[in-house]
Amino acid sequence: MTNKTSNEINVLHRPVGRRSLLKASAGLAAFTMAGGLLTAAAHASGGLVALVHTQAAGDAGPVDSMIARLKQLSEEQGFQYRAVYAQDPATYETIFRTLGDAGAAVIVSTFNEVAEPFKALAPSYPNTKWIQLFADPFEPAIPNVVTVSYDYYLGCYLSGIFAARVSKSGKLGFIGGVSIPPINADYNAFKAGAQSVRPDISVAIAFAGSFQDPAKGQEIATQMYSSGIDFIQTDAAATDFGIIAAANEAEGRLVSVLDPAQFPQGPKSVISIVGLDFGTSLYNEVTKALGSDFSGGTHEHTGLGTGVIDFIPSPLFAQQGPADIIAKGKEVGAEIAAARAAILDGSLKVPFNTTL
Repeated sequence: MTNKTSNEINVLHRPVGRRSLLKASAGLAAFTMAGGLLTAAAHASGGLVALVHTQAAGDAGPVDSMIARLKQLSEEQGFQYRAVYAQDPATYETIFRTLGDAGAAVIVSTFNEVAEPFKALAPSYPNTKWIQLFADPFEPAIPNVVTVSYDYYLGCYLSGIFAARVSKSGKLGFIGGVSIPPINADYNAFKAGAQSVRPDISVAIAFAGSFQDPAKGQEIATQMYSSGIDFIQTDAAATDFGIIAAANEAEGRLVSVLDPAQFPQGPKSVISIVGLDFGTSLYNEVTKALGSDFSGGTHEHTGLGTGVIDFIPSPLFAQQGPADIIAKGKEVGAEIAAARAAILDGSLKVPFNTTL
């Protein structure tokens, strides 16, 4: 984790060699031994709120955004917070148990890989409110757990319309971290949006095999751009760094990413984002959990019109990008707005299609 503070803890468990294992075990032991400090924090004003993130910080995206907004909320409401990076699934249950034993008021974690530890431990800590971001619902529901899923594919549909209109080659690309149902649905929606306004357009797809491999992202993106693709939609978290780097290597290469913090990484290539504001989502969910609006045992869908998900053109690209592309982007603005409105009022149904 970059820029680690006292509130941000690394738990790195790498089962590669005895020395690495001993160092990793020491890190986990240090976290476990911090239980006394965590307990003190839990009894401070407002209690303890912990974020356990399973992807590294320093991504200029979801994890950095969540940590920043949790810190902001802690300052506003006066609670103690901890951000814990859990890299190895073998450590998840120990981390959650330690936080539960410390009396954490709220535990937030990310993505479907923490579902089994949540299911195993949340019932044993009924006084802790558990929030799983980017998750499927539990069957049966767990009374003190809220799961949150994101209709990101709707933003990808809008990006597809935009991409089809600004592409000169008629060839688009989509790079995901790994092939999982939500990301497959994002690709299909992107393709459907593009072909809704330009039926003959082609859309290639590739997966990096990781959400944290910029080198692989750059390799795939370079191949796509070399094949004539001129617009790539990403869905790959920190792997995006490499995709943006490939876009920056030649004029006319366009890329749509995830977070506004990425706009400065490519002012002449990062043309837009399909924004999923994990930080705002965490802020909203923790606020509800600490107040009277927490409704455990529920599954929430977050989509367009919530302030969390939207398609957003880059203001930097609008200033520094090629003039002809900027003009095309402005022309399609009304079309994007009309499609967004139709999705929100139900007159446009975008299928959630997970089949590749």
